[in-house]
Amino acid sequence: MTKIRLIIFALTSIVLTNCKSEKREFPLDKRYWDLNDYNKVVLELNYGYKVDEKLPTFDDPTTRIIVEKLTDQQNFNVILDDNELGIKHKNNIAEKFFNKWKDMNNIYDALDRKDQYLYDKEMLAVWHFGLELQLKYFKLGNDQIKENADDPNSPIVKNNINSNVRTLIKNYLIYLDEINNEKAFTEQGKIELANGIDKYFSALIEVYPQADYSKMKNKAELMMKKSKSDNVRSSLNRLIELINFKKETEKNN
Repeated sequence: MTKIRLIIFALTSIVLTNCKSEKREFPLDKRYWDLNDYNKVVLELNYGYKVDEKLPTFDDPTTRIIVEKLTDQQNFNVILDDNELGIKHKNNIAEKFFNKWKDMNNIYDALDRKDQYLYDKEMLAVWHFGLELQLKYFKLGNDQIKENADDPNSPIVKNNINSNVRTLIKNYLIYLDEINNEKAFTEQGKIELANGIDKYFSALIEVYPQADYSKMKNKAELMMKKSKSDNVRSSLNRLIELINFKKETEKNN
């Protein structure tokens, strides 16, 4: 009877171990993750870890690749930049990635008892994934509006496109709200926060140079007064200068 119990216990342990192992399996051998992969991985990262269990991080050599794969922008760019694919198909894929990105925002937003981000670099990598994605997603949506319109230059079409651009700018402003939480970031996190402003906000303005960035400029000016980080303040200053430059350039054209 004792042997049987030992065998049962051993088998149970093996099953539990295997289940735990399967629970932590990620498609790391794939070059690009598709939407099915994201559905599984994001679900696992959001709900498959205990509260006190450490999530995959850039600083952990054993789990770094998981974060790198999760935030690899090539996962959507390989589709959205493919000129052989149709706009409707790419727009549909972009929308699904966008919805999945919204779920990704909950993965790394935890604070410790001192109100410090536990995973600031990972959280910002997710943010940057979303900023790049939105730039592609909204452009595809606007391109599809033009393609489906009888007259792409009609006032209605232009109003719809301008409305989408305003929404995109508002979404980008949410990133600047993180400067209000500057104390929650590590020094490296502040550098990454600033890098995001330099890279993605300048890209936004390059794609839509004629858009109204007055609210963004005002937000940047307010955040400059509030920020204590030299890196963040420098990035905000460059953003303001770029907005002013584009405004003058468009005025003279």
